[in-house]
Formats: sequence, C-alpha cells, structure tokens
Amino acid sequence: MQQFDYDVAIIGGGSGGYAAARTTAAAGLKTAVIEGGEEVGGLCILRGCMPTKALLYMAEVAHMVKHSGLFGVRAGQIRLDFKKAMARKNLIIKDFADCRVQQLNAGKFKFIRANAKFRDPHSVVLTPVQPDGKRPSTITAKQFVIATGSVVAPFPLCGLNEIDCLTSDSALSLKKLPKSLIVLGGGLTACEFAQFFTRFGVRVTQIQRSARILNDFDDDASAVVENVFRREGIRLYAKTKLVSARRKGKLKTISFEHNGKTVSVSAEEVLFALGRIPNTAWMGLANAGVKMSDGGTIIANELMQTTAPHIYTAGDCTGPHEIVHIAIHQGEVAGRNIIKPNSARTDYRLLIMVVFTDPQLAYVGLTEKAATAQGIPYLSASYPFNDHGKSIVMNAMDGFVKLLADPKSGEIIGGACAGPMGGDLIHEIVAAMAKRMTVHELAAMPHYHPTLAEIWTYPAEELADRIKK
Repeated sequence: MQQFDYDVAIIGGGSGGYAAARTTAAAGLKTAVIEGGEEVGGLCILRGCMPTKALLYMAEVAHMVKHSGLFGVRAGQIRLDFKKAMARKNLIIKDFADCRVQQLNAGKFKFIRANAKFRDPHSVVLTPVQPDGKRPSTITAKQFVIATGSVVAPFPLCGLNEIDCLTSDSALSLKKLPKSLIVLGGGLTACEFAQFFTRFGVRVTQIQRSARILNDFDDDASAVVENVFRREGIRLYAKTKLVSARRKGKLKTISFEHNGKTVSVSAEEVLFALGRIPNTAWMGLANAGVKMSDGGTIIANELMQTTAPHIYTAGDCTGPHEIVHIAIHQGEVAGRNIIKPNSARTDYRLLIMVVFTDPQLAYVGLTEKAATAQGIPYLSASYPFNDHGKSIVMNAMDGFVKLLADPKSGEIIGGACAGPMGGDLIHEIVAAMAKRMTVHELAAMPHYHPTLAEIWTYPAEELADRIKK
C-alpha cells in the first residue's frame, strides 16, 4: 500500500480549515495544516467579521453620543478620533489573530507556512511564504481538505484599476478618513462600510446594481435599512449599471446608468465592495481531479466531498454561504467524514444571516423570498418596534420582527428581525427552530417585560390564532 506523509493535509488555516484539523487530529489522524497567507488567522479575524464589527460598534457609540440630547444628556462638541478607532480595532484583531496562531502551533497537528499547489491527486508542492532559497518541497497525504477562503473579486471595469479603488481589505488599513466616498455595492460588506464611514463624518454615495440593497433579505427588511441610510445622509442609487471610472485632479468619478440617464458622481475615494471569489486559481485543482462550478466555487456534496472522493472542502471557496459559522460546520462535517465515511452531512435548515448595520438585519431559516421560490407554503406575521415598550424607551423604533410558520402544523420555519440588537434577538428563533417549536409553543413561553425579546410573542400569538390545532 502507498505510504503517505500525512493522513490528512488541510490547505487553509482559517475557521473552516482549523475546524477540520482539530476534528481529525482529535481522532488520532496525522494531520497537517498548510497556510499560505501573508498573515495567519483567516478572513473573519483579519479582514472580515471582527475588524468590521469593531469599527461599526465605535460608529454606533459616536452616533449615540451625537443624539444623546434626546435622553437629557448634553455631550458638548463631539470629536471623532479615527486614528484611535483604528488603533483599537488593530489591538482587538491582534489578540484574536495571536490566539489563532497559538492554536495552530499547539502541537496537535503540523502547521506549515507555505502555499500548496496540487501536483497530482495525493501530493502538493509547497512554496514557503517567506522564500528561504531552497527548492519547493513536496508532501503527500491520503486525504485533503481545501479551505482556502476567498479574495476580492476582480474589478468589472478597467477604469477601476486605474483610479486605485479601495477594497474591503484595504479600507481596513486607512490612515486617515476621506472627506467623501463612493461605495460600489449593496451587499452586507458594502452597507456596513457605508454606515461606518457616514457616522464618522464622511459624505457617502452608495451605488447598487439590484433594485434594493441587501437583496438576500425580504424587501420589507432591506427597506428599513434603506430608509435609515437616506435619513442619515447617504445618497443611495439602486438599479444601476456602471459605465466608467476615471480620475480628475484629486477626485475620482464613477458614471452609471440610472432611470434611463447617465449619472456621474465624484468623491475622494471609491470603495469597491461588489463581492469576493474563491481563492483557488493558483492551486492546480485540475491536477487533483477537483472540479469547480461556472462561478468558480469548488463543487461538493452534502458530505463536503469534492469530485475527487478523497478530497473535501469547506468555507468560502465552496459556498454556498460565505459565513464563518457555516465554514466551521462544513469543516467539522468534512473532518468527521474523513474519520468515518458517510457519518455526517451539512444541514442548512438553520441558516443564520446577520448584517450589523443600525438597525441590524437578521434572519434564520426561510425568508418569504426563499419560501416562495421553493414552493414551500407558509403563513407570516410581523410586529413593529415602534409599538414595542422597550424599543420605545431606547428610541430604537425602526423595523419589525417577522415569523414564518407551516400553515398546518404551526412549526416555525423562518424568522427575521430588522431592528435593535437583531443579531442577538434572532437567536431566540434559532433555538426555537432547533427544537422544531410551533408558534403556539413560542407564544406560550414566558417573556419578561419590558425586554426586546418579548416582541417575538406578538407575531407568534397572531399566527397561533390563525393556525388552529
């Protein structure tokens, strides 16, 4: 029988790769993790979840202070220290990254700092991150997990390269704030950056291709954020098509089609936030028999097994959801199936999505859009925050909560929150759906008054009345 250097080699040391590694190593398999990034930690820690949420919370604090007069607090002149905000963000990220480095170097598996390219189905050529003058080495493994994450998508216009756009990566390293900014995109990343910069005093214009921002959410939810954005001064253009990008003096200009006309907008900086693509182009996947979709994601089944049966995958490089807890789940599923074939499957029934704008958007399970597209029958009910005691006290009255239920059994099949602490509030519905609770059971569950969480009882009660058991 062929002898291999490792039982399992995992390419990528982010959240998905680390989850797979700790799973296989705990089962006694000889495991290696190969990480080729300039920094160690993965997208979530270095350039995703943690740095952006740290900055967003600072912006929320600044916004609250600016509007503290409503609560009888006189704050005086407000000064925003961008350098201090970025320094605090950097300190937080360093702590998380250092922790991940310690985990990867804890000795439970071999940690290798190199880029890995498949030479054949069972071997990869390693090129060290820091060239040492030696020839690239090769290692072999019986099985692999590919968890290389994603990179910023290429610019759709040549002109965007010429004007030196910011990206979601480089924006996190700015030394000073621009006076004005154009944000290209209407997804999660674009919206979070747009509100952060606005609340730090930057004049922001946001240009979105679809008819609405945050298109993964139901229209009633995305409309809540759109209204707040416009109220806070963001110039928002939706249903557009980019035409050109150019520089004139110190300003950068974006031209686009909107409502049958060509519109041009200028600003000091342009932030390109039109998505990311799988980080796999350099890996020689064809040499290993691993196929990709037309969109560039690695094709995998519910076992997280690729078209090469001994190679698994996890995280943003495979999708279908670019979310850290999904990457962890996929990594664990891959690891468990390597240990014992066909023993674990991915389950997206409890898919959670959160956007950390203010108000926050969150959903779990099915949205109305998804239920309609899949032909799944449902009943829905919602309740607004502007008629809810605790949110009125907080002056956080934008938005609503919504429940979707099976029209016969009353089982909760989806929940959404557009409002204060939405990312936290949604987890009550996650717990309810995990236990397959009905709206009748949720309505009967006691909730303390006045709390934000008790708002869920109102749509639950409405649906319970409509669905007789």
